[in-house]
Amino acid sequence: MEFNNIYQGLINGTEKLALVGLGYVGMPIAVEFAKHIKVIGFDINEKRVNEYANGIDSTNEVGEAIKDTTVDFTADPTRLKEARFIVVAVPTPVNDDNSPDLRPVEGASRTVGQNLAPGTIVVFESTVYPGVTEDICIPIIEKESGLKCGVDWKIGYSPERINPGDRVHTLTSIRKVVSGMDDESAKEIKKVYDIVIKAGTFPVSNIKTAEAVKVVENSQRDINIAFMNEIAIICDKLKIDTDEVLQGMNTKWNALGFKPGLVGGHCIGVDPYYLTNVSEKLGYHSQIILNGRQVNDSMGAFVADAAIKEMIEAGMAPKKATVVIMGLTFKENCPDTRNSKVVDIINRLKEFDIQPVVTDSWADAEVAKQEYGVELTAWEDIPKADCVIIAVGHNEYRSLSMMQIKELFKSDLPDEEKVLIDVKSLYRMDELKASKMRFWRL
Repeated sequence: MEFNNIYQGLINGTEKLALVGLGYVGMPIAVEFAKHIKVIGFDINEKRVNEYANGIDSTNEVGEAIKDTTVDFTADPTRLKEARFIVVAVPTPVNDDNSPDLRPVEGASRTVGQNLAPGTIVVFESTVYPGVTEDICIPIIEKESGLKCGVDWKIGYSPERINPGDRVHTLTSIRKVVSGMDDESAKEIKKVYDIVIKAGTFPVSNIKTAEAVKVVENSQRDINIAFMNEIAIICDKLKIDTDEVLQGMNTKWNALGFKPGLVGGHCIGVDPYYLTNVSEKLGYHSQIILNGRQVNDSMGAFVADAAIKEMIEAGMAPKKATVVIMGLTFKENCPDTRNSKVVDIINRLKEFDIQPVVTDSWADAEVAKQEYGVELTAWEDIPKADCVIIAVGHNEYRSLSMMQIKELFKSDLPDEEKVLIDVKSLYRMDELKASKMRFWRL
């Protein structure tokens, strides 16, 4: 069966590409490809599909481009039969015990298998540990389709590198790692991605290597941030400012520029567990990666404990204090709340019978309630506070003046009793000191 004519068919308009999974990753891919070729965008979430079809982008990843895109949005899986090139971009979370939750990938594999046309190339982009594509996805697709991989259809892997909320490092400007099960599929997959990736593609020799690239690059970042978080804990005990220490360190040419912070989201807070899970199966227990995860997973409680300590030292009873948390999403200027570590701050405060008020105009209130049981309060409705925790670096928080921040507190509260927790070090030290407020920053 011919597989080396798919690219030409896509360019000529005689063939279609299908995208399975239209979230923060799949949506930008579908929209970008649709600028050049025919694209079917499939998602099991009918509400999301209808929003896209009506020009509404809840992910905020493509913005106004959603209104002009030619992507053929559908919740009908049988439409996948029309495609000769299928890209799977579904989420890969972890279970409560931090083991990989492969149900979305397995479900997508079943859907693809049930609607697979002979002569199709399937490419997975979902982050998985090395071996999942070949050991788990191929058997499912073969069973559901009755078609033999390598004969009737072929498979590849290309790890997604989209950074949600990032308007600089976008899909087309990030070099794309690509792989295929053999030379024929690898070459065709590279040609298809070269249609949209301006930064170019980087072929690797096999699928397992491509799978490893993604989990290793995110584990590296996780470990570096864990080190900075550990430094922040040490600096706190030394009663010196972490940010000033790092500014001094970064004057050296080979400093890496990492900062401490809450490490959540769908990638950095999850991918290391995929790597350590397969490592354990092979008989090697991670010495560094898991320790880094433990440090990063503890930072929400560390911030909450710092807030409680500051409130006590300010002379207030934390149980009776009005605590306002600004920000719930896992990163700034992005509506994505998946694996938000701000929730760890909230939960830690609740252990001390403190019921914080949470606000975030970027986050979806319905999702926050369903996923975390967090009731979001509109900005205009937040009460005057005893303690304000600015947990996410949204631009609207970053732009607040010290006077505007002071207005968030109770009017009868002396400045020295106003507790401000600046998790992201958004504000200058000289401004904080001049405000006379009691402040703490990570």
